[in-house]
Amino acid sequence: MADQPLSQAPKKLLLTSLPPKQKGFGEHLYPRTPSRIDPNNPPWPAYRGYHEYSFAHATMGQRLPTILGKAIDDAVKTLNEEHDEDRMVDMVECIERMEDLMEDMTSNRKLRPIIDDGEGDIPLWNKEIARYFRGKDFMNAPWLFAEAYKYRRLHECFSVSKYWQDYDVFFRQKCETFSRSGQAVFELSLRFAQPFKYAEGNTEEQNTEQRRLLFHELTQVCLWGNSTDLSLLINMTEEDIKKLQSTGGDHLAATEQNILGNHKQEIWDVVSKMKGGRIDFVLDNAGFELYCDLVYADWLIQSGIASEIHFHGKKFAWFVSDVTKKDWSWLLNICVYGHLFKDQTNDEYASLRKMGERWKQYEKEGRWVYESHPFWITGYTFWELQKEAPDLFLHLADSDLVIFKGDLNHRKLTYDCHAPPNTPFEVAIGPLASAPGAPPVVSLRTIKSDVVVNVPGEVAERLDKEEPGWKISGKYAVVLLSKGRKGEPVVFE
Repeated sequence: MADQPLSQAPKKLLLTSLPPKQKGFGEHLYPRTPSRIDPNNPPWPAYRGYHEYSFAHATMGQRLPTILGKAIDDAVKTLNEEHDEDRMVDMVECIERMEDLMEDMTSNRKLRPIIDDGEGDIPLWNKEIARYFRGKDFMNAPWLFAEAYKYRRLHECFSVSKYWQDYDVFFRQKCETFSRSGQAVFELSLRFAQPFKYAEGNTEEQNTEQRRLLFHELTQVCLWGNSTDLSLLINMTEEDIKKLQSTGGDHLAATEQNILGNHKQEIWDVVSKMKGGRIDFVLDNAGFELYCDLVYADWLIQSGIASEIHFHGKKFAWFVSDVTKKDWSWLLNICVYGHLFKDQTNDEYASLRKMGERWKQYEKEGRWVYESHPFWITGYTFWELQKEAPDLFLHLADSDLVIFKGDLNHRKLTYDCHAPPNTPFEVAIGPLASAPGAPPVVSLRTIKSDVVVNVPGEVAERLDKEEPGWKISGKYAVVLLSKGRKGEPVVFE
């Protein structure tokens, strides 16, 4: 046999009838098939702390250490106000654990299991870590999971103690921020302290139009109340807060154009058919945002649209300003009994008290219900809600409308990944739109992080060029609806 050459020049084929190369294959990317999706492999590429182009990098490298530093300062302040030796020693140990967490974060250590402190979320946390995040560290785990993990570790610093299990290092900050919100608080209380009434002589058609207009404006109030997020606005001035919390009509009209994906009319089409229904709020921030949520919920009760409203909060301090039961009770009671705001008139305080008394009566009658399922304080996104918390999914399936408030809930709805901006909302939220029995879902979100969906691609491209940083500014918002599959039998695989 003749020797073969060691290498041959590649043959060139002369092909003239093949179709030309095409472009645009990435314009309408849809998720991976469900069998390929898991917490470390979202439907589209995840944002991770080492991605310098994303807000994840600034959060993991700068914001979270700053927030933890302020939390340590708060614990030290509480220590210095304590007199009991046992409680002081116990708090010193909590602070030492917080300092260990700071070292783990700044040194980018691997994510360890959560210590079993008796909380109901422990099995969910440690199963997820074992299954998907063994060997991952703070910077290479998906940003959403790593950030949630940091707050769960922060709670652990206190939950394993003897005297400080329920201590909230952010409670002072939440109260102080609300105390600087007086102008916006009384803007609403003076308008809504008196029970809702239709204009005299209205026809039924005019009553419907009055409800529609109020619904649209209160939806905006509820939306933009989300502007006050303590984890993002660490060094706010009082004037900054007033600007963010302006609820006047002129301000609302001006900000309407900043709602980039706007399903308000479609939401009204759903709500207008409800009579004495059930609405659920998955809450975001305490303080002024919660106050706006309650003004909105109050009107939904008074108008007859809803007869029962469930509010879903967190079991413990979470992402700085998220609502806990303590925050909920504090707000209702401060409205009735407190003197938190400076230089306010008796008339203003009376309006706030009247409204607060009505809210407390709703709670007493069971028309307002505060709940805190353990799933809300896990690292899972809401794509896993049906699988990991079937009881919660069944509970939400009974609702006529579930309103998810704020940026964090939107991130969890959409898996917080790099979806194309024109991805339809119903595609982006996966099973919460497509699963049999899924309720109608609304997201009211001021945009403060990278993930953006249901926004025209050309709008996102223009803003990328003209306003770098628009995704984290809080200037823009979305009001989005998924109609779900309510009424169909729920099926668990």
